[in-house]
Amino acid sequence: MSTVIIHPSTIQGTLKSPPSKSCMQRACAAALLKNGETIIENFGISNDDNAAIEIIKQLGASVEISDEQLIINSNFSKLKLENILLNCGESGLSLRMFTPIAALLNEEITITGSGSLLNRPIDFFENILPHLGVKVEATNNQLPIKIKGSLQPKNIEIDGSLSSQFLTGLLFAYSYKNEDATIKVNNLRSKPYIDLTLQVLKDFGMNVPTNLKYETFIFQPTKQLTNKTINYTVEGDWSNAAFLLVAGAIAGSIAVTGLDSNSTQADKKILEVLKQCNCNVNISNNSITIANKNSLSAFNFDATDCPDLFPPLVALSSYCNGTSIISGVSRLLHKESNRAITLQQEFGKMGVEIILQDDEMLIKGTGEMKGATINSHNDHRIAMACAIAALKANGQTVIENANAIDKSYPGFYEDLKKNGAKISLK
Repeated sequence: MSTVIIHPSTIQGTLKSPPSKSCMQRACAAALLKNGETIIENFGISNDDNAAIEIIKQLGASVEISDEQLIINSNFSKLKLENILLNCGESGLSLRMFTPIAALLNEEITITGSGSLLNRPIDFFENILPHLGVKVEATNNQLPIKIKGSLQPKNIEIDGSLSSQFLTGLLFAYSYKNEDATIKVNNLRSKPYIDLTLQVLKDFGMNVPTNLKYETFIFQPTKQLTNKTINYTVEGDWSNAAFLLVAGAIAGSIAVTGLDSNSTQADKKILEVLKQCNCNVNISNNSITIANKNSLSAFNFDATDCPDLFPPLVALSSYCNGTSIISGVSRLLHKESNRAITLQQEFGKMGVEIILQDDEMLIKGTGEMKGATINSHNDHRIAMACAIAALKANGQTVIENANAIDKSYPGFYEDLKKNGAKISLK
C-alpha cells in the first residue's frame, strides 16, 4: 500500500486504542537492563516497536513472541558482545534512549537508522557522553555514530530544550549503574514523557531518582529487583487515539477503549481541547466517546509539552469556526518532516489557511475542506491527520506515501474502515 483514497464518510462505532509505543519502547529498555524474565502484554507491532525489539536482541536479550505475550530474558550485566550494530529505523526515541544504554557496555558499538532519522542532529551525544567516559565518533553531526563505553555516571548539566528523550536515555543508564550522581536539566520540554520514564523505572523495580521540579534528578544507591519476573501491560496510546477521537468530532461519533484516564502520557491533553471546542465528550471507566456537533468553536492550546498533538489538532481546527491558535511550533522542526511547514502545505491543498507566526500556528477554520491529492512526506502523523480531515471534505482525497502510518499505527486505515469510513487501499 502506497496510496489511499478517502471518500466523504460518516463514522460510528467502537475501537480499541493501539498500544502506546512510548510505553512499549521504554518497557523493552527496562527489560533489557533488568536481569531475568519480563512478560509484556498488549505489546505493540509498529515499526518503532519492532525497532526497539531488534535493538534489545542485538544487545543480548532473547525475545519470544506469541499472540498474547512478548517474553524477554536478559542478562545484561554479564553481556559480552562484539561488532554490535544497532539500527533504530526511524525511531527518534530508540536512538536517544538506547544510545546511553548501549554506552554502558565496554564495547565499540555502531548506531544507525533510516529515513528522516539520518538527518536528525546528534550533537547531544557528542557533547555529553565524553564527559561520562564514552568515546564518540560521528560525521557532520549525523548518523551513523560509533560509541565505546563504558558509561560512568557523573554530576552533569544538560539542555532539555530539544527533546526529553535524551534525558530518558540517561535516566535509564544512571538507574542501571545505581550510583550517587545528579543530572541537572535546563529548559526541559515534554515533562509528561519524563513522568512516563520514571513510572517505568518504578514498575521494573529499578532505581528511581528524586525529581526536583524537573530541574534536578538525584540518584542514590538503592536495592533493586533482580531475577524476579516482571509482568508489564502496555497501556493504550493517547497519541494515536487522539486521531480517532478527533475523527469522531469531525465525522460522526467514536468510542475508544483501552485508554488510562490516569495516564502520564502527554497527549491525554487532547481531551482538554475537545471540551474547549464544544465537542460532545463522554468519559466512562472503560471508554471515551466523542461525538460531532454541527458547530465547533475555535480554541487556543499550548502544545509545547505535547507536540505530537499538532497534526490531529490542525485537522480538528480546520472544522472549527474561527481562528485556532496552537503554541509550541518550535518543537516540530526535527520530526519525521519539518512538521509545521508540512501541515501548512498539505492542509493548504485542502483549502485551509495556516499562518506560522513566531512560536504559534494560526489555523483559520471555516468548517469546510475540499478533497485534494496530498503527500504524507513519509510522516505518519501527517498521513493520519489528512485522513481524518478527509472524512468530511467535499470530494475524495488521495494520500500518497500513505504507508507512513506503519511507523506507529499500521492498522489505522483498517480501523477507520471498520467504523464506516469509505477508504480504498492501493
